[in-house]
Order: sequence, then C-alpha cells, then structure tokens
Amino acid sequence: MASVFGTAIKRREDPRLITGNGRYTDDVQLPGMLYAAILRSPHAHARIRRLDVEKAKRAPGVVAVFTGQDVAGKVAPIPTAWLPPGSDIKTTAHPALAVEKVRYVGDGVAMVVAESRYAARDALELIEVDYEVLPAVVDAEKAMEEGAPVLHDDAPGNVAFHWQAGEDPAAEFEGADVVVRHRFRQQRLIPNAMEPRSAVAQYNAGSGEMTMWLTSQNPHIHRFLLSNILGIPEHKLRVVAVDVGGGFGSKIACYADEALVGFAARELGRPVKWTEDRRENFLVTTHGRDEVIYAELAGKRDGTMVGLRIRMVANMGAYLSTAAPGVPTILFGLITVGPYRIPKAHVDVFGVFTNTTPTDAYRGAGRPEATYVIERMADLFAKEIGKDPVEIREKNFIPSDAFPYTTPLGLQYDSGNYEGTLRKAMDMLNYEEFRKEQERLRAQGRYVGIGWSTYVEICGLGPSQVAGAVGFQGGLWESATVRVHPGGKVTVFTGASPHGQGEETTFAQIVADRFGIPVEDVEVVHGDTDRISMGWGTYGSRTTPVGGSAIAMAADRVLEKARKIAAHMLEVSEEDVEFADGTFQVKGVPSRQAKFQDVVLQAHLAWNLPPGVEPGLEAQAFYDPVNFCYPFGAHACVVEVDPETGKIEILRYVAVDDCGPVINPMIVEGQVHGGIVQGVGQALWEGAVYDEQGQLVTGSFMDYAMPKAKFFPAFETAHTVTPAPHNPLGVKGIGETGTIAATPAVVNAVVDALAPFGVTDLEMPLTPEKIWKVIHGREA
Repeated sequence: MASVFGTAIKRREDPRLITGNGRYTDDVQLPGMLYAAILRSPHAHARIRRLDVEKAKRAPGVVAVFTGQDVAGKVAPIPTAWLPPGSDIKTTAHPALAVEKVRYVGDGVAMVVAESRYAARDALELIEVDYEVLPAVVDAEKAMEEGAPVLHDDAPGNVAFHWQAGEDPAAEFEGADVVVRHRFRQQRLIPNAMEPRSAVAQYNAGSGEMTMWLTSQNPHIHRFLLSNILGIPEHKLRVVAVDVGGGFGSKIACYADEALVGFAARELGRPVKWTEDRRENFLVTTHGRDEVIYAELAGKRDGTMVGLRIRMVANMGAYLSTAAPGVPTILFGLITVGPYRIPKAHVDVFGVFTNTTPTDAYRGAGRPEATYVIERMADLFAKEIGKDPVEIREKNFIPSDAFPYTTPLGLQYDSGNYEGTLRKAMDMLNYEEFRKEQERLRAQGRYVGIGWSTYVEICGLGPSQVAGAVGFQGGLWESATVRVHPGGKVTVFTGASPHGQGEETTFAQIVADRFGIPVEDVEVVHGDTDRISMGWGTYGSRTTPVGGSAIAMAADRVLEKARKIAAHMLEVSEEDVEFADGTFQVKGVPSRQAKFQDVVLQAHLAWNLPPGVEPGLEAQAFYDPVNFCYPFGAHACVVEVDPETGKIEILRYVAVDDCGPVINPMIVEGQVHGGIVQGVGQALWEGAVYDEQGQLVTGSFMDYAMPKAKFFPAFETAHTVTPAPHNPLGVKGIGETGTIAATPAVVNAVVDALAPFGVTDLEMPLTPEKIWKVIHGREA
C-alpha cells in the first residue's frame, strides 16, 4: 500500500461543509429555546446616568432583561489570559455588561432574552439610557499624552503595560556607518470569518451541568475561562465547537457575550441562543494590529546589519482581551530580527487603552508586524547604501550551518535554509532578467516593481514551560487518543480544534500512514470537551506540529502493543517482527505474517494474548514540545502601478515556503493561498477607521474592503524541506506564513515601482487614491 503521507488527498470535511450537512452553533435548535440580543453602547466613552428597562420587560415575547447590576456578582469580569512578565500589566476590570461607564462603541449595556430573535431585537429599542458623553481618545499615542481622557482609574495615562526585551545596541549604533530610522503604522484590521460568533447554552438545574455550543478555536480554554466566569466546575461544563466557520484568531478570545448566554440559561432554566449579526461582528469581535512602530537599523556600508532598535505603541482598545497582551510583546517583540544575524537588538513595547474595540490575535498575531518592519527596513537600508535588496538579505541571513541559532532576543531557531528558499524564488522569477525588463518598461512609461519578503515565523505554540515563562496563563501541550476498533477502523480524538484548515484530513493521513490502512478507515473527533480529555486548541500554527505529533505518538504506542501481540501470534520474539504496509512479518520469512486487522481483532477477542498484555488497542499521548517551530520562506511580488489612476495590479506572486515535510500538498498550498490573500488585503485594501469621537466609520462591507479572487493572478508556489529537529513528524506550521510574508512583499514592490517618483515609503493600505496623490504630488 502506497504511503498517504505527502499525498494530495481531497479534504474529507468539505462534502459535509459545502452541502449544508455541517452543524454550526447557530444550527443548534433545542426545545424551549430562548433568544438573546444585546444593547450596545452608541458612544465610545460615556457615563451611564440612568438605565430604564421596564418598557422592554413588558414587550411581547420578552422573558427577561438583564443589566450590569443584575449580572454583577453572578458573572465574574472577563479575564486576561496573558500577563507578560516584567510588564507592570494593569488587568483592569472588564464587566460583562457595563455598570457605570461604557468605553467603546459596542460595549454591552443590557441583554434582552425573548421567545424569538426578532422579539429580543425589537425590545432593545425600548430600553432607555441616559448617557453623559465623555471625551474619547482612539489614537494610542494620543492616549498616552498628558491630559488625554482616562478610560480606567487604575491605569493612569492609559498605559496597560510596558514591556522590554533584548539589550540596547548603543555601541553598535555609535560605530555604524549608516543608521536608518522610520515610523511604521500597522493599520487596524477587522476579522470577518464566514460564520459570525454565536453561543448556545443549556443548563440542567438538577445536575448543575451546563452545555455550551460556541464558535471557538479552543473549546477547552473556553471551558476553563467560562468555568471561572460563571462559577461552574469544569467537570460540569461541556463546550462543543465541532464545525466552526473560520476564526483567523478572533475566536480564541473568551467574550462577554458568551458568558452572558450561559448566565441567562442558568437564571431562566431554559436554553438560550445568541448570534451576532455582521454589524456586531464589526463593532465587538476583537480587531487586529493597530500599532505604531519606530524602527532604527544600524549597519555598515558593505551591507552588514549590526544593530536594531524597535519601539512600539500598541492600541489594545478599551479592555485587555484574552491573549491580547502577548501579541505585541512575545509574538512580535521576540521575532523582530527576522531571518537575519543581527548581533544586538532591543524592543520596547507600550500597550495602551483607547476608546475602541479591544484588539487581540489576528492571523499571524505579531509576526506579520515584525516581518513587515524588518523587511521594510531591509529595503530602506539597501536603498540608503545603494545595494540590491536581495544582496542585503543574502549577506545577513543566518547561514544554514548555524542552527540551532539563538537570537539576541533569546529565541532559539530550530533549523533553517533561508538562502535556499530565496534562491529558489529568484530562479522561478528569473530575477536578473526581470531587472533588465523593468528598465525597458520604465523607458516606456510603465511603472513595474518587485518586492521581496524573506521571513521566519515563530509557531507551533509551544512548550508549556516557555508558555509559563512568558506569562501565558495555560499550558501549550496537546493530547491525542487513538482508538482501534475490533474491525480495524480507527477513531482519533484530538485536543486541537481545527475550524476550516483541513486537519481532519491531515490527521487521518498521519494515522493511516502509520498503520498502513486506508485513510477512509480513520475518523477524527475534535471540538467537544466531553469526548476529548484536554486540549489547547488551534492558533499560532500549532495544530499539526503539536496536535499532529501527539497523534503520531499515540499511534506509535498502539503499534508497540500490536507488535507484542503479533509476535505472540507468529510465535517469535518482538525483535524478529517487522511492520510495513499494514502487515507484521517475521524478518526474512515473508510467508509468516499477520495483517494489522488480524492483530487488532485478536487484541479485542483476548483469547490468546501474551502474558502481561491487556485486551484492547487504544493509546493516549500528551505531547509537550521542547521548542517552537520556525518555518521560513521567500515571497516575491511583481506589481504594475497605473500613474493615471493609482491602481495597483499584481502581475506575479511567487512563494517559496519551508514548513518541513508536507503531509498534504493540496492543503498546504490552500493555506498558503489564503494567507497570501489575507496579507495582500492588509497591504492594499483593508483598514478600520474611527473618527475622533470613537465612531467606527468602516462598520460594514460598504466601507471596509475585502480581497476578492478577481484581483489576484495564479500564485506560483514551491517548497523546500527542512525538518524541525524536535518533533516526531519534523513538521512546522504553514497556516500563517502567507499572511506574514505577503504584506511587506507587496508594499516593497509598490515602493520599487514608484522609485522614479522618489517614493521611499507608503502607509498602508495602498489605495488608488493614496497612490494617485503620491504620484501627482511628487510630479508637482
């Protein structure tokens, strides 16, 4: 039987999902179910003088109306789960419903529970709130200024935390030939998963047990947090999140809305459902990015980078969301040197409260920002000393024989071949010929540019010991159970919780390959805390490196036991038995063999097992990696800019990624494609905008542009293979690489195209209007 590891098998979950046979949270229908709707603050910053819900309570179909006073003492404040060490973090209280003040447009003020969704929403109109509107601040740098409106009394100056890493490269800067300085802005982005957030809660007063269906990327983490928020013991709280329509990081966080649904179900003794509409998604679901970054790069005239300083001001929004403090610190700060051998670096990060929606992880979470800064700085440095951007990258790459390599910020990169991916991408592009063609086109008045992005990513989160050291309030190991049924079919229970990435297929391939059985014989179960003992979820490209490794370990333990039984059946010692292609065979005697399924049956019949071997065939593994994984790659984008309209057209996009051995090429390619589109979206179109009063003026798809397929050429993708040395599969994550690499590649390409106009930098998103103004301003 041919190996299925490395085979482009079609995603097994797709027929279920695209034919309407999936079961998303909003599909859950329970007898006697009620529906919740939440009144959102229309003001970014205001004091609640009076809140009258009596008319709403008397509205047709309304069962109950709850205010912040009603839930106080019964619903604990929404916690923050990442406390970066040495950061003087202020975990200000985040009530599930505002009591005295609202702090952003969308802050929950009251909840109506009714017999229908429409009755609940209609009743919201009857709630009377008298607000004393307060001055608002939406810009993080302005929020730090003296005299700015203060959101929380226990966070003076609106500083949520200050965190630093590395050593100041003062001597390197003093001795440098060149110092390049620049201010970057990472605009705020709004995750828009296909499935909005939703929650359903059912409480059994007799047993004290609650079941919650959630749109969650990490059901066990949600269980842990909601257990504390609602005061329900973990063993009596079940969280189900099997089919989840995308998350991009926004479904990691534990939200007040989810806790309120659980509270209402317990108070009313009936199931309660809440599903956000797209407007609420824009207003309340956590946003991403929104940072201002000051970068200084010191170097030599020969192109050597010698020192890096980074100062970031991160907009955390009105409250610290679940994983938010870890994004600009650990996930951004520690990876800012990228794939380069920069001897010394220092990072300084301020997290700041503003009257905006809380920010949290968004695809890549910190690593796209870090890659953007170092890749733009590499181009600015190259421009300053008159060298080709590729030459700068090659000169400063950490060489492939230097791994494991410890960076000046304390990370130990596991393995890499950065020059290999760059060379491969250059060959695919025919780079030298492109530069000649570019000159010819410029002579014709055509503005074509190429941008490079060479990246290394921290992923496969991660070692639990390190998680504790960096302030994450949880472990990051993963669990798996592999259960072989008497007939030879297999069920895999994984603590990872995929939500559209194709891991049901990938995980089945891992087990089928190890057992030598058809991949159709393997079922994968995930997303249910009652069926899986424990798990830490899907984010940070950890599902296959950590969850997949746990599955491989459990499968190997099954095989270890099966080998004992096979040896007993074949009447030889274990050492004399070899296993390949689903068959145990006596070494050198092909006629003496036993099929995997025959051994499985004997394990369950237990008629004649070897002494000391228990019946059944099932194993569990808890895998805690010893290090993160560090995938890497080289992306290049070729664009043409129309100087008359400012329109940017992507002519070619080449991506060479290295995520170690590839389990399913089609799934990997699909994840790279999606990631690139998301990264290009930030570069060219996407961006949340608040006005000075804190109103989100990009609160719908009419105002917030999303990437569309018609804007892209066919992507040219390839891989190199550099295994991770520390996990059983050798794999690294791939889900975020495209998003991390694409944004700087596109911006570098546009800046390169506009070099004849003297353009050296542009602030994202690169809209046609902005480009037109830049071109014509330069012409003037």
